[in-house]
This record gives sequence, C-alpha cells and structure tokens, in this order.
Amino acid sequence: MELKEMICESDQLEDYLLELNEVNYSNPMIKAKIEVLFNSTQTEVEKAKVAYEFVRDEIAHSWDIQGKRVTCNASDVLNYKEGICYAKSNLLAALLRSQQIPTGFCYQRLMLFDMPEKGYSLHTLNAVYLKSFKKWIRLDARGNKTGVDAQFLIDEEKLAFSVNENYGEKDYPVIYIEPNPKTINVLKEHSDVVEMYKHHLPESI
Repeated sequence: MELKEMICESDQLEDYLLELNEVNYSNPMIKAKIEVLFNSTQTEVEKAKVAYEFVRDEIAHSWDIQGKRVTCNASDVLNYKEGICYAKSNLLAALLRSQQIPTGFCYQRLMLFDMPEKGYSLHTLNAVYLKSFKKWIRLDARGNKTGVDAQFLIDEEKLAFSVNENYGEKDYPVIYIEPNPKTINVLKEHSDVVEMYKHHLPESI
C-alpha cells in the first residue's frame, strides 16, 4: 500500500501527540531515556530515526526470545526491554510524542505463522509525521531477524512484513490516535506471552 492511501483518524496533528495510559512519556523512566536518546541539536528526522532504531534493536520481541513476561505500557516495555509489536509500538509512540513528533498506530492482518490454516493475527506498527517532509511514514519496530529487515526510510517503505492479499492478509489504511483496544486488552488479560501469542491474538480490527 502506498502511503498516499493512508487515512488519518484525525486531521489535527496535535491529537497524535496525546499522552495515554499506554503512551506514558511523563514516566520518570521514559524521561531518563529521553535524556539519553535526544538532544537539542538533532533534527526531527534524526530524533525519529534514533528512537525507531532503539526500539527496533534494543527492545527484544517477546516471541523471538520466547519470553514469558507480557508488557504493555511504554514504561514497562522500556523497563523489561521486551514486548510484542503491540507493546513496542507504545514505546516508540511515547518517545516520539515526547519530542512533539506526531505518531499514530497502524495495523496489518497477517498470517500468524506460515500458512493460513495456522491462523491470523493483527500486527501493529507506527506512522510518524515528519513536518520537514510534510508526510507520514510507516515504521515497524517489531525487531529484525532472519527474513525480517525493517528500516527507517523516508522515500519508500521497508516494513517487517509485506502483505499478501491472496492469503487473506491486508493493510488497514487508517492512522489511529490510540492503540486498538483489542491489542491492549489481550496484553492485560494474559500473563504468559508465548501462550498469548500462539492462541489469543486478535485476528482483525
């Protein structure tokens, strides 16, 4: 999907700067990390890239490490340095919104594993508005591994996953202000992340 097809839930950019329970950038731990990641000499693009690469590379994806802990709020993701895409997108949004960089939530419906018979899941990524380019870009901070090579690019997308509509996968076009309630509820309702990932992730918006 080309970004020109993306639809903003709100036409007010300030709505994409809101602090939320899950995007808690006033938390002292988040504030401390902000001091480390950002400085006044950085451009918005440099800040966005630094934050994105930090969340992508330094926060483990729970499935990749076969973790047990379920994290949700940005501060918990930062504290424990792990989370699935739902959680990692909360942290990236918190870091960027703290810097007055509008950040929203986007979704894909993907096969959970390698075949449709194994089910589908809702996948979360972020959209970031770069004022200097007057455009939204989508970024996927789930974390790279063999077969996954998401990058920070402005003129093209390099996401973690491409959508295969022939297999029932899809890109949802809306850039949301808040995380989808289904994604937050599943994080709050489970304590074993591997069990949750295998059997309880929402399949669609």
